[in-house]
Amino acid sequence: NHFTSLPIGLLTICLNIPIVLLSIRFLSKSFFLKSLKSMLFIAIFIDVVFPLLPSYHGNELLAAIFTGILTGAGLGFIYMRGSSTGGSDFLIFSAKKLWPQLSIGEITLVMDGIIILVGAFVFRKVDAALYGGIMTALETTVLDKIVSGSVMGKLTYIVTNFPQKVVDAIDLSTERGATVFECKGGYSKVEKNMVMCVCAKSEIVRLRRAVTAADPKAFIMVTDCAETFGLGFQPTNEQ
Repeated sequence: NHFTSLPIGLLTICLNIPIVLLSIRFLSKSFFLKSLKSMLFIAIFIDVVFPLLPSYHGNELLAAIFTGILTGAGLGFIYMRGSSTGGSDFLIFSAKKLWPQLSIGEITLVMDGIIILVGAFVFRKVDAALYGGIMTALETTVLDKIVSGSVMGKLTYIVTNFPQKVVDAIDLSTERGATVFECKGGYSKVEKNMVMCVCAKSEIVRLRRAVTAADPKAFIMVTDCAETFGLGFQPTNEQ
């Protein structure tokens, strides 16, 4: 836009063409179709709606902070629906396929950081680049919290003398399956059973109450699952 004076929304769609060609072999057709709708809406808003709204000329630090938080939240909700805003999002999800150990936020931080550095060189505004860094750090943090939180579950280990009663209580209260292991106390040497169950965060209180009712002496351990895939959770065939 700085060099061509073309409308930003139209320019965004044009720049998406080579990015789509680079990313198409990594991502699914349904993801591209959903993203295409998002791209068109965004382009219309950028070129038609936003120019009609008053621009903000207040504190630049506050603008960077709130832009980062709101952008991260918006992208998180879009990603959770199996879509994207196009552009660098295609590269981000392609990179996620190649390096699944990295989070969406981490990849976004690297790519947006490169864009900010290039922008600082083009516009020769160091302050703008620093504010952009603050915005990107907040955006990626919020993005990871939303995306990871949507697939995060609770992993529960229950040491009990009544495994079947506990399993039945879990099934009745949360409709979740469970796995039973044989175990032995390291100090007491007493043979017991351990029930393992993964549930949603919203179900953990019901599960804990049901287990306590089934076996008041049960030893319950609850921890977070960063990502949970499979039946009842996130599908294993991610877009």
